[in-house]
Amino acid sequence: MNALNAMNATGAPRRPRRRLRLAAALAAGLVLLALTPTGCFLSRAGYEQGRILARRKPIAQLVEQGGVDARTRDKLRLVLDARRFAVDSLGLDAGRSFTRYTDIGRDTLVLVLSAAHRDRLEAYSWWFPIVGRVPYKGYFDFGAARRAARGLRARGFDVYLRPSSAYSTLGWFDDPLLNTTLQEDSVDLANTVVHELTHNTFYAPGQAVFNESFASFVGAYGSGRYFAVRGDTASARRAESRWADDQLLAGFWQALASRIDSAYAAHPGRTSADSAARVVARDTVYARARQLLADSIGPRLSALGPTRAAAWAARVQLDNASLLARRTYARELGLFEEVLRREGGDVRHAIARIVAVAKASPKDPYAGLRAWLTAPPEPRPLR
Repeated sequence: MNALNAMNATGAPRRPRRRLRLAAALAAGLVLLALTPTGCFLSRAGYEQGRILARRKPIAQLVEQGGVDARTRDKLRLVLDARRFAVDSLGLDAGRSFTRYTDIGRDTLVLVLSAAHRDRLEAYSWWFPIVGRVPYKGYFDFGAARRAARGLRARGFDVYLRPSSAYSTLGWFDDPLLNTTLQEDSVDLANTVVHELTHNTFYAPGQAVFNESFASFVGAYGSGRYFAVRGDTASARRAESRWADDQLLAGFWQALASRIDSAYAAHPGRTSADSAARVVARDTVYARARQLLADSIGPRLSALGPTRAAAWAARVQLDNASLLARRTYARELGLFEEVLRREGGDVRHAIARIVAVAKASPKDPYAGLRAWLTAPPEPRPLR
């Protein structure tokens, strides 16, 4: 595991995961390069995407004819099977994504950069064509990523730089499976496939938090159902356990954000002294949060034992940039759970319902879901 990639998108200290995505840069880079002020960045993204596409090999051919080791072949079979399940049982739109495989020759695909103001919980954001404004930016050029991080830090922002092993182009291209994704175990690999195909199926422009949180929900439940249907109860239990970890951490990050906001509210002035006081107050909250992670949250994470939990709590980055980045993938997960319950536990129906409500509420999909959940249940047709 790459040492920089020791936690998943919601902050859990485990499995190399891919939840931080370059879709904005990759899709826009090839489609609208000449129309944007970020031409150099998008040109590099387009070039790298072209290299990935040019190196693709059909997964079915690799499985049947060989050319890869047995472990890789087994994982490729799982990807094809999970993809088929996502289409047939979950109703996701796969297009031709994950039918081909590319070895990019390194273990990290991109570095993803997030930043945030230090004296308020407000993310720094970037704008791209097609997908709108997003709170992260991915770099194939690792040196450029580190320079950008240093530049933002010098301007007074909190900065969070971390690796990613996969991305989605939201259906604009036939996304191949990458060797970086195959580093994951079988549970996370199935989760990855379902998560990314959720983006192929639906992506609300300018709603990165909703899109990623929704895909986190679908990836977790979809992969769990995939293993359960196939009789792999051990993997199904692992998927369920990891989702429980994600929800535990999501609640922790949400409560932490509320405490940070309260600390800021105690120093409402606009002078530089007020701003400095807000930073001191929030640093105190983060110090207490680290202790809470070590004493209460870490030991309850099923993927860790006490020793690893303590080590993770001691080293995990805690600041506004990392907090907002983690919350991007785990905001109001309970709403999706409520929709699932309202739909009788049918994941496919829940996915379709969430997409329909989000399309009808483009400015605030979360508000749309809350309104739907508080409305009287629709009568079910007679059978």
